[in-house]
Amino acid sequence: MLSRLSLFFIAIFFQLPLFILHGLGELLGLVAYQFDRRFKERIDANLKHAFISSDENNLKELTQLSVREIGKCLMEAPAIWFSSPQKNFRWIKQCYGWQHVETALKKKKGIIFLTPHLGCFEITAQYYAHFHPITVLFKRPKLNWLASIVLSGRRHSQVHLAEANLHGVKQLMQALKKGEAIGVLPDQVPNEGQGVWAQFFNTPAYTMTLVSKLAESSNATVLIGFGHRLSRGRGYDVYIEPLGQDHSPQGINDRLEMLIRKYPTQYLWNYQRFKKPNK
Repeated sequence: MLSRLSLFFIAIFFQLPLFILHGLGELLGLVAYQFDRRFKERIDANLKHAFISSDENNLKELTQLSVREIGKCLMEAPAIWFSSPQKNFRWIKQCYGWQHVETALKKKKGIIFLTPHLGCFEITAQYYAHFHPITVLFKRPKLNWLASIVLSGRRHSQVHLAEANLHGVKQLMQALKKGEAIGVLPDQVPNEGQGVWAQFFNTPAYTMTLVSKLAESSNATVLIGFGHRLSRGRGYDVYIEPLGQDHSPQGINDRLEMLIRKYPTQYLWNYQRFKKPNK
């Protein structure tokens, strides 16, 4: 367990300017790729599954850029957790597609935000919560000390956390009934029995059925939220766009794949997307 003094110094460290944290993150990603065999093998395997580039030189360049962005992701998340909501909000430079939110709110049926492991997925809920309440589904980290940091860091006056269990699903349904928004990581591997196998980059991936069920039962608007990481630690642009008419697991995977192909270096390629689900 980390002592309070240790947490204090960690919090101070992550108050460094974002451009410094992102620079350190790039170095961290490169070092991890060089010396962490499992990290390297997972990224290489996932990029080959994706088959984004058939050219060997382009693939190497994509890999190098991707590991740098993964390092940034690892460094920016604690910075967001240890920062105030006001500071996090100031890191957002532009928001594109907010009109889709306004249209959805007028329907009073709720909003389902799909935020994949792309770009800065920690910042999107924080941005929305600056204006309206949102309930976010999450998986509790296995390490208790990390869980306490994550939970306290993700709390916001208008961010409510729903754990990935039956009670958490009920929280999501209640929020939608009130016409509020919920947030889900759609490419997170659910437990066995809570998903189906669907193609993702031409590879079977166990995909949650929760989004499809919630959309069907609530008639909520399904939107994709993406926090695009800007270069040189300048902050983030938030993109919001409709998912489309197909809310099925395969339809969601197809739509996410299109978005990831537009910004391939910012996807979390070390995530075990193609693993077997836990029982």
